This record gives sequence, structure tokens and C-alpha cells, in this order.
Amino acid sequence: MFMTSKIARTSMLAAPLAIVAGMATAGGLSEPVAAPAPAPVAVAPAPVMMGNDWTGFYVGGQLGYGQLDPNAATTPSEPDGVIYGVHAGYNYDFGSIVLGGEVDYDLTDISFDTPNSDLDGVARAKAKLGYDAGAFMPYITAGYAQAQTSDDLDGDTDGTFAGLGLSYMMSDSIVLGGEVLQHQFEDVADNDGLDVDATTLTLRASFKF
Repeated sequence: MFMTSKIARTSMLAAPLAIVAGMATAGGLSEPVAAPAPAPVAVAPAPVMMGNDWTGFYVGGQLGYGQLDPNAATTPSEPDGVIYGVHAGYNYDFGSIVLGGEVDYDLTDISFDTPNSDLDGVARAKAKLGYDAGAFMPYITAGYAQAQTSDDLDGDTDGTFAGLGLSYMMSDSIVLGGEVLQHQFEDVADNDGLDVDATTLTLRASFKF
């Protein structure tokens, strides 16, 4: 009887100690909670540079300066003056390369003193090769030119030209630019040995369709 009572008392003391020990163990051995992975951050794609579309017909006008360089002893001066005119053409944009053709005509107020003559106008037929740099298009050009003179040098003279230009697409329909051309004319107005080089520099404005 005495042993039974002692065992009962021991069990009653052991039970609370076991509960307390279990709680302490549970608190000390709790499994770590994994932190949530950070949400992925969307990266914006790099901007893609797009060129303008230069394809289309255009018409416009030009205003500038011209200087003649005769190589004959009878015309020692280098006459110069204002030039102004109109142009029309077509470009086709292949992506980075632009091919085009153009015709233009300039009137001038340039005159020779000796012989007494006027350069009335210059007509041109152009081939153009450009680079699509977005709103800008640098280009090279070359082709056929005809000089029209009057008074002592009365007649039309065939020649050639080559040059550089730069166009800027201000809007879908307005194009501004500049051009410098070097011309060569031989035997002006059928005068043997009278060869003339001519340099022109113009500012241009065009309407693109």
C-alpha cells in the first residue's frame, strides 16, 4: 500500500515536469520558416532605333550661290551670283540605303565680262545614293547638266556634275536640306578651248508625297 501511494505521488510530480520539458523542447527545436523569394523584376527591352521612310515623290525649290571658273585667258575673272530654281524627284528606301532620281532647273544672275555673256540657267538630271540615318539622309549625287548662255556666248552646253547633299525630314511631308555641286562644261557655246567649271551651293525645301 505504501509503495502504491509513493508511485502515485511520483507520477503526479513527473507529469507537469514532462509537459514543461515538452513545451521547452518544442520552442527550441521549431523548424525555420523559409523567407518568400523576391518577385522577379520586369526589365524593359532596349529601345530600337527606327529609320524614317524616305520612299516617295517630292517637289520643291532651292536658293543659293554659284561661281564660275573659266580656264581661258580671255575670261580671267571668276563671275558669281545668286541662283534659284525648282526640283522634282523620287526616292526609294531599301532600309538603310536610299536610291533616287531627280531633275532640277536653276536660273542665275551670273554674267561674264569678257566675252560679254550671261549664264541664264542650268538644267540637271540626277542620280542619288543616300543613307537612311533616321530623320537625316546624307547622300552623294551625280549626273548630266546643261548650261544655257546668251549674248556673245549664245547656246546650250552639255556637261557633267557631282556633289554631296544632306536632307532632314522635318515632318512626314516637309524635307529641308542643302547641296553642293561641282560642274564641268567644255567648249562652252561651241567655243573651242573655252571650258568652265562651276560650283553651286543651295539650300532646299521640298514637299514629300
